[in-house]
Amino acid sequence: MSDLDVYKSQNFGNRIGFGRRAALVIVDFTVGFNDPALFGGGNIDAAVKRSVALLAFFRARRLPVAHTRVVYADDGADAGTFAMKAPRLLMLTEHHPAAQIVPELVPASGELVVRKTQASGFFGTGLAPWLTRQGVDTVVIAGCTTSGCVRATVVDSTSLNFRTVVARDCVGDRAQGPHEANLFDMGQKYADLLERDEIVATLANAGDPR
Repeated sequence: MSDLDVYKSQNFGNRIGFGRRAALVIVDFTVGFNDPALFGGGNIDAAVKRSVALLAFFRARRLPVAHTRVVYADDGADAGTFAMKAPRLLMLTEHHPAAQIVPELVPASGELVVRKTQASGFFGTGLAPWLTRQGVDTVVIAGCTTSGCVRATVVDSTSLNFRTVVARDCVGDRAQGPHEANLFDMGQKYADLLERDEIVATLANAGDPR
């Protein structure tokens, strides 16, 4: 019996689908996480490039968009155990070049930029109430890393009862093994996995009730 067969036999992996209104959350596509010499590598750059058209679609449809960045105080006063596991993250301060969102995906006016010190874009931030104010019930997630901040954001999104969709070709990781393993697990337990073009087609056909 394959791994997938085991999950199917236990009735995991059911589709959640889209709700009334979707938002795009782009997790940590920053210069440092797209630099193999710092925190990047693997398929992250390819995921950044795939995300350009996804972001353009959400903007054209005037759907909510949020971006997350890891940002620590200059003196590291807000650092916790997450930074103990990966102390190099402390270089990601507000104005450090590596902490800036990649040029291809620079936020536009009206898009939320979430600064965070933990893996999840929701933990200790205003992301959830902002999405609620936008009338959002469905969160589409792109970003990096699949096994780290993307996964943490997906789990919290589902825990907050947002319908959660991972744009599987718009998320990336520095290593392929963790990327694939975490996509599989998220797809079975927490989120729907769809390619970028499937997401675009679904939302284009559904329209936006607003």
